Amino acid sequence: MKEQIDSLINLQTIEKDTENIKSVLNDVSKRTETLDVKIGMFQKEIECDELELEGLQIKYRSWESDAQLYLSRVKKSETNLRSVKTNKEYQAILKEIDDLKAKISQIEDEMLECLDRMDDFGNAIAAKRKEYKDLIEITNQEKQTIEHDAAEKMKLLGQLEMDRNRASKIIDPKLLSKYTVIKDIVKIMAIAPVKDAVCRGCNLNIPPQMYNELQKGDDLRFCPNCQRMIYWDNS
Repeated sequence: MKEQIDSLINLQTIEKDTENIKSVLNDVSKRTETLDVKIGMFQKEIECDELELEGLQIKYRSWESDAQLYLSRVKKSETNLRSVKTNKEYQAILKEIDDLKAKISQIEDEMLECLDRMDDFGNAIAAKRKEYKDLIEITNQEKQTIEHDAAEKMKLLGQLEMDRNRASKIIDPKLLSKYTVIKDIVKIMAIAPVKDAVCRGCNLNIPPQMYNELQKGDDLRFCPNCQRMIYWDNS
């Protein structure tokens, strides 16, 4: 029976190592997803700035077109001044010219402000593109490291699976079935050590007589409190 108990302990250790590796592999997937999300958010930020810059460029071209239109009207009105015959017509054309020049001045102010904003966005986009390129390089390096570690873990997982199969074959089928049922119920530690008459699975005392029987090491018992398989830890 002691050999069977040792085999169960070994099987449980293998399964625990397997679960730990699976947890690490699951974390690997989350880490790569986090990196991808970070890159995606950064890329979207750049795209938003580029859209904003494009909008400013459209406004600037529109104001530029309006300014050219008003300027041509000013020139036309100035030409018309030479052919007016009355002071009233002359004054009307002068007012029209003044109004047009006022509009041009206002547009030029808007264009200057727009140019400043375009420069700001252009500089910001250039800086972010460089930062984005650096981020891609760093992320790719991190992914390579993560994927290499994951590949090593997958190899170890395969080895543990073979170890588990070998360990299971030397355990009595009925005993293995009981172990599996208990493991499905308690999830963690189906077979637990007992030290100083305390089950290390539930941290509760077992009866003195059961503890004495466990110390002989020639039989398997079940904790009356948590129903785990228990063995004497004489370390």
